[in-house]
Amino acid sequence: MSESQGSLDLQQTPCSSMPLEQRVEALLFASERSLSETKMKTILGIEDEDATKQIKASIESLNTSYDKDNRAFRIERIAGGYRVMTREELAPLVSRLHEQRQQQKLSQAALETLSIIAYRQPVMRAEIEVIRGVACGEVLRGLMERRLVKIVGRAEELGRPMLYGTTKEFLSIFGLANLNDLPDVQGLVREPSWKPATSEDSPKESKEEVSESTEVVEQNTE
Repeated sequence: MSESQGSLDLQQTPCSSMPLEQRVEALLFASERSLSETKMKTILGIEDEDATKQIKASIESLNTSYDKDNRAFRIERIAGGYRVMTREELAPLVSRLHEQRQQQKLSQAALETLSIIAYRQPVMRAEIEVIRGVACGEVLRGLMERRLVKIVGRAEELGRPMLYGTTKEFLSIFGLANLNDLPDVQGLVREPSWKPATSEDSPKESKEEVSESTEVVEQNTE
């Protein structure tokens, strides 16, 4: 690689003039998953032979700074990468926060929507709204954030809309071994509303891709 080409690549790399520690810290704070040294090198645009050592040194320096300032977090190695984690001694406090969130009661709208999904899954959002008579985009997002509902496929309809179903978390919270334990409810037929697209008809999608597209799909259908 020529000197001019190397200079051009440096200019094209975002924030390349900023300290490496600051860039590494920004990536780790923004990421929802562990980041490996290889992943960080690619994003940072560092191709030096000792790039991995540079990144590790930056992480050690950041942790030293966090320890010195008695911060509530530090960078830990998790699942083959690095993540910003709350300190272990604060775990009881954080657990209390999560417990309070789990104890929050579902609204009537959320319960109605969840019931329709449970009995009619896989079900398309349009049918949920027909049964309830109101839009349910916000309620659906809330149920997905609480991990009670997930996307289970796409319907064999124009536009291949998303199909929704319940999760293991739903069974756990409501004390059900499986969906067969759902009680009979008048007005709700316990049968699938839509047939998911077959693997031959639909492109292969990873769980990550489906998850990342959820918000966009919901916004477009409102």
